[in-house]
Amino acid sequence: MQTNYSLHKIDTADSFTFSPAAYSRFKFGDDEVAALFGHQLAIGFIQNHLLNLTEIVQIVVVPSPYSFIPTATFAMKNYFVFTLNRWLAENNFPVVQETKVHRTITYKEDYGELNAEERINLIGNDSFHIDKAFLDNKILVFLDDIKITGSHERMITKMLREYNLHNTTYLLYFAELINVAIHPNIENYLNYYSIKSIFDLEIIINSKSFSINTRIVKYILNTEANTFQIFIQNQTRSFVNLLYDMALGNGYHTIEAYKQNLRFIKENLTAEDKKHSTYFSMTDTPQHIYDLQLKSWLSKTPMERLHQFMLDNESLHKFWSDAKPTNKNEKVLLSKQIIKSNNKNKL
Repeated sequence: MQTNYSLHKIDTADSFTFSPAAYSRFKFGDDEVAALFGHQLAIGFIQNHLLNLTEIVQIVVVPSPYSFIPTATFAMKNYFVFTLNRWLAENNFPVVQETKVHRTITYKEDYGELNAEERINLIGNDSFHIDKAFLDNKILVFLDDIKITGSHERMITKMLREYNLHNTTYLLYFAELINVAIHPNIENYLNYYSIKSIFDLEIIINSKSFSINTRIVKYILNTEANTFQIFIQNQTRSFVNLLYDMALGNGYHTIEAYKQNLRFIKENLTAEDKKHSTYFSMTDTPQHIYDLQLKSWLSKTPMERLHQFMLDNESLHKFWSDAKPTNKNEKVLLSKQIIKSNNKNKL
């Protein structure tokens, strides 16, 4: 038995029962929105399909298919499972298990721009794989963020048929287009509602709730080279490393459209590594110690920093007053001692 459920229905092209701005941020990695959407979808699913059941066998939750980089749905899945597990545990039902649908093809096309026929032609070349033995006699819950033409759903249904899986199955969506008169590119309108340029991503990337996904990686790599280079040079080293590793994991280095920008990242990281190595070899204190000191310092309140600054000044004055060095070498030695003493205080 296969059952569909969507939390929100899209019947018009200019009015929605959810925030298009929040949805757009979610699609580009805003984990805070993913948490909200996942929680809301779980509550809707429980109320509409589970609440009156007296017995529930093992549930397996499956996010939308991906290769190496997770989709935005994967982030939403985490919070869906958290909320669902709380309800299951409170009602003495087994908590959720998870698995993954593997896919074999990655592509550069923006799926949201395509019409129904183009979507079928694109995704029809892909193949989905799942662990059949793991799913036997369990309830299957497939999650996706939005249903527009149903092409992904048809691929899931095809996979279940090919694997001869006749489980009780739910196909859940945060939103679903129900008005066939609306062009499928309404999905792109929602995806880019808050993102008009690559620089609009920075507020998401630099937030405390960023979760990288396929869309943001492809969007960044597909940017015109000069704009891309300006953007990358403004990002943290940790983000650039993450972007590069995610791209390699999905095989994007083999896609011609991404090669130039990935080459720039590689060259940029190599140059940074050389500079970092030279700097590191010339310092007495390892970089990770400096990072810990900075983290400790930034964790203090402004008043605590001021107090520490005054203590450091007092310590500095005392060192110089007591020692009264008579030559240059003694001054250098004392300076190093003071720095080490102050570093310990900050930690």
